[in-house]
Amino acid sequence: MKKYSTIKIVAIFFLVILAMGCKKNAEKTSRVDALPYYKDASFTPEWFTADDQALANFHKIPGFKLLSQNGAIISDKTFEDKIYVTDFFFTTCPGICPKMTSNMAVLQEAFKADDTVLLLSHSVTPEIDSVAVLKKYAEEKGVDASKWYLATGDRSEIYSLGRESYFVEEDLGEIKTEDDFLHTENFVLIDKNKHIRGIYNGLNKAAIQQLITDIKTLQKEG
Repeated sequence: MKKYSTIKIVAIFFLVILAMGCKKNAEKTSRVDALPYYKDASFTPEWFTADDQALANFHKIPGFKLLSQNGAIISDKTFEDKIYVTDFFFTTCPGICPKMTSNMAVLQEAFKADDTVLLLSHSVTPEIDSVAVLKKYAEEKGVDASKWYLATGDRSEIYSLGRESYFVEEDLGEIKTEDDFLHTENFVLIDKNKHIRGIYNGLNKAAIQQLITDIKTLQKEG
């Protein structure tokens, strides 16, 4: 009877190990090999191969020119051939922005030694968030100026980028002007060719981990 119990225990042990191995393999194969592309505020995914000719006329982030926390001009050229994550915030925000900044810091840490990945945070109150204000905020939050750009500049340009280029707001069909405040928790992932490849809840830890995984997937595209 004792021998039978020992055999039973050993059998159960091997079944558990086998189940764990199967689960691990399932997790590996469940990750996508490529990310979709997005062209409007509906964020309806579209799929292309990297060399598809249709991408030549697909939505891209247009040219822009802003100022960083160090007073340097940053533009679309700054992000040439880079993968980057962008968001919209303001330094005096008492609500969602501190958490968004903390999660951007998680991304900064994850890719601190990787110069192919950059971060871009636009101030939606540029009239308040001057270069000096952004610099002080960056120092307080541990922002690496070579990795993470805090941007200020022309309000109309920033709002146009947010609503018409990155599609960070979810108010489909609602016409908004520069006078309507832009406030969103969304992070947007942009590939090396300035295409939108993902949108994520910047307040959600699981979404941030998915974003890290998706950046690594993009890097495999070459």
